Amino acid sequence: MIHISDPRHTINRRIHKLYPPEIAERAVNSIIDLIFKYKQRIASKPYHLSEKDVILITYGDQVTRNHEAALETLYEFMNRHLSGVINSVHILPFYPASSDGGFSVVNYSQVDPRMGSWREIDAISAKYRLMVDGVINHVSQYSDWFKAYLAGDIYFKDFFIEVDPLTDLSSVVRPRSSPLISEFTDNEGKIRNVWTTFSKDQVDLNYKNHRVLRNVLDALFYYVEKGATLIRLDAIAFVWKEIGTECVHLPQTHELIQLMREVIHEVAPEVIIITETNVPHHENVSYFGSGDDEAQMVYNFALPPLLVHSVQSADTTVLTEWAQSLHLPSDKVCFFNFTASHDGIGLRPVHGILSNGAIERMTETVVSYGGLISYRQNPDGTHSPYELNCTYIDALTHPDESDYLRSKRLLLTQAVVLAMPGVPGVYFNSVIGARNYHEGVKHTGVNRTINREKFHVDWLENELATEGSLAKSVFLSYKRLISIRINEAAFNPFGPFSFFDVDRRVFAVRQVCRDCNESIFAVHNFADEAVTIEIPGAIELPLTDLISRESLLSDRRVTLQPYQVAWYKGSVNQAL
Repeated sequence: MIHISDPRHTINRRIHKLYPPEIAERAVNSIIDLIFKYKQRIASKPYHLSEKDVILITYGDQVTRNHEAALETLYEFMNRHLSGVINSVHILPFYPASSDGGFSVVNYSQVDPRMGSWREIDAISAKYRLMVDGVINHVSQYSDWFKAYLAGDIYFKDFFIEVDPLTDLSSVVRPRSSPLISEFTDNEGKIRNVWTTFSKDQVDLNYKNHRVLRNVLDALFYYVEKGATLIRLDAIAFVWKEIGTECVHLPQTHELIQLMREVIHEVAPEVIIITETNVPHHENVSYFGSGDDEAQMVYNFALPPLLVHSVQSADTTVLTEWAQSLHLPSDKVCFFNFTASHDGIGLRPVHGILSNGAIERMTETVVSYGGLISYRQNPDGTHSPYELNCTYIDALTHPDESDYLRSKRLLLTQAVVLAMPGVPGVYFNSVIGARNYHEGVKHTGVNRTINREKFHVDWLENELATEGSLAKSVFLSYKRLISIRINEAAFNPFGPFSFFDVDRRVFAVRQVCRDCNESIFAVHNFADEAVTIEIPGAIELPLTDLISRESLLSDRRVTLQPYQVAWYKGSVNQAL
């Protein structure tokens, strides 16, 4: 007989902050039922993040083979090339979807049959830690939920947010330039004006209806049952709406995330909650909460554009100043560091960090390198750049420059990601140095397609086997950096860290292993010239570069070649 404790006391307080008393009691009961249901189906497996954790970000159909499920092809590719190097994989939405690269979900509980089935997901999650998307701000207009709403099904009556089109919504923060309210015709011919934050095909859910919360939690629990140990809450900053406010980062949003974490942890305390909030940095880090009650990882959205700026300007001053301001509310949370993903390089996260002039120059440079720009609508009706659309390698180098230089600059930025405090995420297309996919943009009309190219496995295997190819050069060098990182305890995501201003062209970070008295002082030269620096006095000698294997015995002066990376390992003699 399974013993199940009553978790009512852990969720009751938060539910009553979200719903009036007469609704709250029903909400609590329905959530308790879910917890009891899944406690009997999910076997919790304790796990703690460490330096071993590196997360590959990929589409389920990133690599394909004729007459084979794409998820199976991906699994085989990972086993062949990344086993023992990558231990976790973020498979972007693999559910049936109608647009936006999978982020307009039609059915939360199914696998897109064009990619495979739950059988392939089970195989992947048995060998790799699985990160999945909780696309819970919205669903597709073609989902059964929205169809039932338009059909007048009483259960789905308030699942979505209807708004009088004359309502003043000018204060609402807009992440896109598409209309906030979209027209739909229900089964009786009546026009329904419904809230659509991101597009007409992404209809926002109404969390003021407790049944929405219950059904979303059911979906998240289902992912955990299917092997997910990391859940990415997509676009979560916009999830709660109050007309008359900006409808972003509302107190109810934070309460909702905290509630979701508590409910999921009642069944599977090892699950990591990651918030995806592509907003200014000071707003983004608010999702750590107290350090013990909200997201355990937060996307470090300011890092990608700051690295682009630093490469383009050969100046790390702003990057270093920003890094020195980083702090965490506890040793139980960390950043999710990355440079590229299925989305573009967001610019909002660096507003207030980079000057308007620096952002404009970076934007112009990326366009001159073959990139594109996406815009968002401001409250006054004007439009401003929202993100840079390009592969990360092509944001750093002009098309006329050499692949050698292109590779060096890309690997420099990826080394920073691997050396930063936190958990690194590596995007599949960056791992192979994929270039801008302009043909894809012509086909879809969507700027983000430029960094969403997918590959036939035979072509990819040939590129990785061809001596001198950009793909092989980047791939092997990238894997070597990761292999070094995952074997060094000082790169534990929860250890002490500090940043040093050694030269405006060099980015320097130190991480320390609390338990083994070892540290790594990582330096990265962002200039196309040799730079001589002096190792700060706080760093004890001797040191050995984990990359070149060269040692520093007594001389603190070291010369870094253009775009060179050095990770100096040494001992820590004083208590931290």
